[in-house]
Amino acid sequence: MRYQAREVGVDGRVRLVLEGALTARDRVGVQDFVLLENFNSEAAFIENLRRRFTENLIYTYMGSVLVSVNPYKDLEIYSPQHMERYRGVSYYEISPHIYALSDNTYRAMKTSRRDQCILISGESGAGKTEASKKILLYYAVSCPAHQRMASLRDCLLQSTPVLEAFGNAKTLRNDNSSRFGKYMDIQFDFRGVPVGAHILNYLLEKSRVVHQNHGERNYHVFYQLLEGGTEEQLLHLHLDRNPQKYLYLVKGNCPRVSSMNDKNGWKALVKALSVIGFTEGEVQVGNPLTRTHLLGVDGAALTEALTHKKLTANGEEMISPLTFEQAGAARDALAQAVYGRTFTWLVEKINQSLALDGSSVIGLLDIYGFEVFQHNSFEQFCINYCSEKLQQLFIELTLRSEQEEYETEGVAWEPVQYFDNKVICDLIEEKHKGIISILDEECVRPGEACDLSFLEKLEDTLGGHAHFVTHKLANGKTRRVLGREEFRLLHYAGEVNYTVTGHSSSVTWCPGALQAATQFKNSLTKLMETLMSKEPSYVRCIKPNDAKQPGRFDEVLVRHQVKYLGLMENLRVRRAGFAYRRHFEAFLQRYKPLCPETWPVWQGELAEGVSTLVQYLGYKPEEYKMGRYLVLSEYPVPEEIGVIQAAWRGMKARRRARRRRDAADLIRRLIKGFIHRHEEYGPDNDYFLDHVRCSFLKTLRRNLPRSVLDKSWPTPPPALTQASEELRQLNMRNMVRKFCLAILPEWRKQMDQKVVASELFRGQKDSYPPSVAALFLGTRLGDEHINLKVVQTLGSEKVQYGVSVIKYDRRGFKPRPRQLLLTGSAIILVEKTKIKQRIDYDADLVLLCDHVIEVVTKVAMMANKVDQVNVSQGRSVQSSINNLLVSDQ
Repeated sequence: MRYQAREVGVDGRVRLVLEGALTARDRVGVQDFVLLENFNSEAAFIENLRRRFTENLIYTYMGSVLVSVNPYKDLEIYSPQHMERYRGVSYYEISPHIYALSDNTYRAMKTSRRDQCILISGESGAGKTEASKKILLYYAVSCPAHQRMASLRDCLLQSTPVLEAFGNAKTLRNDNSSRFGKYMDIQFDFRGVPVGAHILNYLLEKSRVVHQNHGERNYHVFYQLLEGGTEEQLLHLHLDRNPQKYLYLVKGNCPRVSSMNDKNGWKALVKALSVIGFTEGEVQVGNPLTRTHLLGVDGAALTEALTHKKLTANGEEMISPLTFEQAGAARDALAQAVYGRTFTWLVEKINQSLALDGSSVIGLLDIYGFEVFQHNSFEQFCINYCSEKLQQLFIELTLRSEQEEYETEGVAWEPVQYFDNKVICDLIEEKHKGIISILDEECVRPGEACDLSFLEKLEDTLGGHAHFVTHKLANGKTRRVLGREEFRLLHYAGEVNYTVTGHSSSVTWCPGALQAATQFKNSLTKLMETLMSKEPSYVRCIKPNDAKQPGRFDEVLVRHQVKYLGLMENLRVRRAGFAYRRHFEAFLQRYKPLCPETWPVWQGELAEGVSTLVQYLGYKPEEYKMGRYLVLSEYPVPEEIGVIQAAWRGMKARRRARRRRDAADLIRRLIKGFIHRHEEYGPDNDYFLDHVRCSFLKTLRRNLPRSVLDKSWPTPPPALTQASEELRQLNMRNMVRKFCLAILPEWRKQMDQKVVASELFRGQKDSYPPSVAALFLGTRLGDEHINLKVVQTLGSEKVQYGVSVIKYDRRGFKPRPRQLLLTGSAIILVEKTKIKQRIDYDADLVLLCDHVIEVVTKVAMMANKVDQVNVSQGRSVQSSINNLLVSDQ
């Protein structure tokens, strides 16, 4: 492992990231095949893939290799939040992801200052193109930016739809299959900022331009143009919108694909070409085989060249017509050459838009995986030769990386037994004796080149080779499955029969492969040299089923790919030594709760702490090695050992540490806020001001007034003065409302009378203040005090109040004791047993009474004329209800 288990936070602080942070879902199966208990079992390997795939866990590590299973559906795991989650995090300390591999490669480039590369391989439809898109998107979004970054990012991302339009096609296995190999160098400056890119293309399937198997299509761009181009464009290019009119577009009898929208594809292509910088004239394409002026050649000369051949004998030139088949082959060869050169020019134009040298490079190789069809032609031979070389490179680089890590750690390196496929590579590429050399010789020898003569030459030269067999050289059992026009190679991934007569491909071995194989070999050699100069990472893509259905896992198909990708061989190489490796700090942090001597804090050297821990866990000396920075062991610490104990101790420790961190952060924020407390609300004081406001509200809640008579109120901070006053008023209204709702009817009547008395006498009458505390009585004369005869005389009139008074005559002011009775319509004066006087509320009357406040209040309310009472400063009260003069005694 290259890095310690560290994560860099957005605040720049470094914190450890533990495997324990993985969720239970992330732990389905094993997330690294290197830790697979039965690592020699192909069935166990595939079962682990299946279990994780069922839970939508499409990524699994195998050391530095990322195994990816195509889900055939959108998964919500590629958002900017996911990018941030994987940025700066150690490769093995979080669930496997294409972003983890991308970030790990990027950080390795920055820290080691060594160029990196990511090799993506797999069958058609396994998701190679999507994987490369995700890697490019990650670098475009997450890497540091500069002023040219936006333009570069757009060109980088828009190069994908252009290359897909011209280099991808529908095949039986994949509706968007890349039919070329692509190697892209992403260039970074010394700060790690992407500054440019460069693309190399390999082995474009040019035969697809003129021939497609049933159910397949030509390249997307042809159908996109016919479907999405405007009428003016088609007219200018001499094209008809109906693809059925073009032989090259319907050989597979599949001009339309339900999963693709060619019209939208054309729009995306036109936009991408504009972003990259193609001019309007450069964008124009057409039907060059029928519209010679678009090629800039003379029509008659082109016709002559396609229908005749020129022979030179004894210094004389002879021109003879071609047969129909020969003319058709010449036409097809021209179409392939034109398209191939167009594609090469297209890549060069894209490179011009991306060109800017950097100090470091991350290479991205998206190329065919091993291919085995019912009929395998020259193209499959080249593809599988490439896969063979990549497998050789993988084994060599993996072993070299393993050996270098052992040497760095000071651990003895023991040679690993593995299948060396150099013997197969030599069989194909060895000078003078290899298949490619024999093919070149056969193509250039005098006379008519012949596929069958090539096969005979192979038999003469390679007969007896352990990895080569033909029908002639095979035993009886093999002859039954091997045709007379086929030869078989035993590749590292399995047996493949190659047909030498072209068969399903228009590219025959002779003479169609003249120089093609050697050119491909040379370009592949250069590619291998480029990759050898870089530190590699790998993405192995697997498709779970041929029907492109989500959730379906075809074990037979997956087993086929596991074999052809060489995954089991790769795993055995990785497991040959000490498969489990962790930096001292990460190992000690993860497992220290399991040992009393290392828990809770180890004070000594990290290496000593790790040694103490592994000895306590019972590791035997031969089961682990202590390196300079790593502990290497044959297997990881079993998770079940002390899981509960470790989890409990870890939880307590994390809680304590979190409380300390939170407390320190709180103090810092409060101090900073106090310093800036008089400034406008902002980031420097928001926490402090919020704390002050919250504290005031809590204090207010504990000290609210208990009654309407309680006028106390806590003093607010300056920022809450207005809010405090509004809260005080709301609280008072609320208390008054509650008080009123709680008053009983008799008390409400008493309160109404006291309010009226207050309005009449407060500040007007010296005797009023002492009367406030005294309750008004309903009446001061009970039934027993009123003569029965008076009651009978009153009849239906109900006495509502009664009191004893002294009445004074108007003449002479002679006092006369009387009873004052109030009814609903009049004042009644009673002398013992008879009613002496019925006084309407507008008559004159002079009275003396002990309870003047009470009497006047009741009279005013009975008459409903409270506002007509006048109070003098003396002892009398006069009301204009009538000329009623009431005085205190």
